[in-house]
Amino acid sequence: MARSNRLLIIVTNVGEYEKVGYRTGLWLGELTHFWDVAEEAGFQMDIASPAGGYVPIDPESLMLQEAGHAVGLGGEVHEHYEDRAFMDRLTDTRPVADVHAADYDAIYLTGGHGVCFDFPRSEPLAKLTADFWEAGKVVSAVCHGPAGLLEVKRGGEHLIAGKALTGFSWTEEGLAKRDKAVPYSLEDELKKRGARYSKSTIPFKGYVVEDGLLITGQNPASAARVGEAVVRRLKEAD
Repeated sequence: MARSNRLLIIVTNVGEYEKVGYRTGLWLGELTHFWDVAEEAGFQMDIASPAGGYVPIDPESLMLQEAGHAVGLGGEVHEHYEDRAFMDRLTDTRPVADVHAADYDAIYLTGGHGVCFDFPRSEPLAKLTADFWEAGKVVSAVCHGPAGLLEVKRGGEHLIAGKALTGFSWTEEGLAKRDKAVPYSLEDELKKRGARYSKSTIPFKGYVVEDGLLITGQNPASAARVGEAVVRRLKEAD
């Protein structure tokens, strides 16, 4: 199968929690770090979201991070945030129902707490992700992005059953002080669906798990490494 040299990135439309007043949205670095790696490797990318349209940004993701806490403005993420052309990509994204797996080599599910709400509730996203898998294409996700895998099924069974993967841990959720805000423990929900979940022994340290065409990263520090793994896997398939 010839490569299209195109990747599909999925982002959230949700900008706030349901139970608390915190604002949330896309964790911007989980887009930009992956983007930079894939772009340098010669891939083009499109961005879609469950509902289409505007993508909110988690305000804390614009800050430099230290041990899961914001400590100030700056860094590579902020350079993208200042880039009008780059940020305009997030003003009117395509709805996932309007995109097709056949047009891309891989799908990448970004994180940010907003995805905990709209990713698993999106039937079109579950179907699209299953289409990528059935076509023998790379399925990847980072941080809370694996929430988009929770309701993906294949032959009536959860796609992630028996698969090795990772995602934002409950320990990290507590350290980030979002354990009382999120609707569920992503770590627990992945395990309930039969996934062979693992995580770094050091919270917020980059950690990536590869299981065939499934590539997942644990936290924001893992996004670039997920990108590197996706690029490597695609080039190995040439």
